[in-house]
Amino acid sequence: MSRLSLGTRVARTALGAVGGVAWACALRAWMAELSGPMSQFSWGTFLGVLLPGLVVGAAVGWATTVGADATARERRMLRWCAVAPLAFAVAPLLLPGALVGLLTEGLGGGAVLVALTAVAGGYAFGGGRPTWARVVCGVAVVAICLAGAFTGSMFRPAALALGTPRGAWLAVLDLTLMVVLVAAASIPFRRLTAVRRAARPVVENSRRPALTPSGAGTDPDPRAGA
Repeated sequence: MSRLSLGTRVARTALGAVGGVAWACALRAWMAELSGPMSQFSWGTFLGVLLPGLVVGAAVGWATTVGADATARERRMLRWCAVAPLAFAVAPLLLPGALVGLLTEGLGGGAVLVALTAVAGGYAFGGGRPTWARVVCGVAVVAICLAGAFTGSMFRPAALALGTPRGAWLAVLDLTLMVVLVAAASIPFRRLTAVRRAARPVVENSRRPALTPSGAGTDPDPRAGA
């Protein structure tokens, strides 16, 4: 893969940021629908929900610009991009009183679960080794996504029950949001895997002993010419 121009990299990063904000807006709409009249919007929504979406989207967009010939600096940046979804857990805690609410009443625990699910899902579906760890993470992520979308409806108001059109729509929105997030979170991991695979033959060749021409460096046979 040839290296992309600066303009292309900026465009992909910006497009990723826009997509991340759109995803965060959809997530906030899901939260509002779930909470009903109790849901309130404030300027904290921009810091706690939309800003993390912008950061994660930009990180994923930038990760798509990194090829197998990545530099050491780009590899380090890819690792940061891989854990970028943790911003969904950290940003809400920066709001006044959020940390106390999390520790005392568990408020905001859903954001932490979303962030951890995204990173675990990105790792699970991002390729690489060890396979057993990816399988464990993948099974856990699939179970969490399905449980949140379908069994979670059991704890919702009757108007949002899974058997109602509105409840079914909410479950579909929940599941598809998580699928999109996990798919996006896997991109940095996939790029890292591609970089490692491209570097592996170089390392193996460097360890392989150099071949000498036939007869070079050997003592002549004293019987030759006898």
